[in-house]
Amino acid sequence: MDAERTPLADPPDRSARSVAGSLVVGVFVGGIGGGVAFPTLPALGPLLGISPLVVGLILSVNRFTRLVVNTPAGQVLDRVGTRRPMILGFTLQGLAPFGYVLGLYAGTLPVGSATVFIAARCVWGVGSAFVVAGAFSTVTHVTAPANRGRWVGYVRGGQSLGFPTGLVAGGLLADTYGYDLAFAVAGAAGLLAAVLAALVLPDVRPDVEASALRELPDIVRADTRIAAVGAVNLVVRFLFAGILLSTAVLYAEANGVAIGSLSATGVSGVVMGVSVLAASVTTALVGRYSDGLDNRALVAFPALVVLAVGFALLALVPTLLGVGLAVALIGVGVGGTTPPLMAYLGDISPTGDVGKLGGVFNVFGDLGSTLGPLVALPLVARVGFRVEYLACAALALGVGALVARTLLGDAPPSGAAPADD
Repeated sequence: MDAERTPLADPPDRSARSVAGSLVVGVFVGGIGGGVAFPTLPALGPLLGISPLVVGLILSVNRFTRLVVNTPAGQVLDRVGTRRPMILGFTLQGLAPFGYVLGLYAGTLPVGSATVFIAARCVWGVGSAFVVAGAFSTVTHVTAPANRGRWVGYVRGGQSLGFPTGLVAGGLLADTYGYDLAFAVAGAAGLLAAVLAALVLPDVRPDVEASALRELPDIVRADTRIAAVGAVNLVVRFLFAGILLSTAVLYAEANGVAIGSLSATGVSGVVMGVSVLAASVTTALVGRYSDGLDNRALVAFPALVVLAVGFALLALVPTLLGVGLAVALIGVGVGGTTPPLMAYLGDISPTGDVGKLGGVFNVFGDLGSTLGPLVALPLVARVGFRVEYLACAALALGVGALVARTLLGDAPPSGAAPADD
């Protein structure tokens, strides 16, 4: 493999293993920095005199930033290749936690701590946009349809595991050694990922001219499957990262779900750990399985049904056993949906637009993750958990019907050449 340019012809699996395997490590290590913020920043608010509202803004502003940057980042990837933008992305993710360290002492500066934390989170959001879209673009370019699902699943699994690892590491490090060291370790992990990317990533870029960003709406409209894949990602992230994550603590408290002496917060953490673990394991397995199917969407459809069953069980059986099984099913549903649909998108994406369409996929997902918390809490206050979770089950079945109607028809089989070849 040439160190500066990787051709887009179907490469041997060994090449995919080298590049995508390195990406798995990179996105896992880089994701740790994102997870560290969540158990530490809320606790820092009172110590630094930051209001709960502003703490919420600090925690969410990275996602708003990434929502805006996703598609421009994809355009850059299509224009200049994936190597330099991804190194930049990993570097920004590594620098952001050092901004958190600066925020601890910003009370002595003209700007306040909250401003520094918000700026650092915005930096992380920009870096994350390049890393996530770049990982999709790189894996798509260095794989063939016959092995794409496997490596998309592995990379996505690495992303999924990095964040909860950061949650655990951040909490333990902050409790044991203080916030400074917790943030510094997260930053060092991100910069390590940047070094790894610089050492191993080739410069993959399309061998055709990329279309302009302004043409992106026409590209999406020209193939309804692209919008359908995005819509599924929006709903899955809306249900999982939006609804479930936002209501888990309140649900455990309202239904008296207990594990030993743990509080509702502790129970919700265990519950979400089960769900994330189920999603990560399924993600790593199901992509490879989809490579052997005539149509990858055949995996996504039953996964959405499993997701719906999980929410229905959560609504109807509010016991510890019922909740444990429900969140495990939800995790399986999430993990069984995303990798095959990402690989499917890679199969049908025009060569010069892989980065942009990866950005579109992420825009849909970030939009769902952003809207979920805005809907979850007001809705549960009005209709209760049972009705809300049953509505979530219905929404999962509805988007499953969209998959059946749109993606199970004339899509190219997973072993076929991409649509533009």
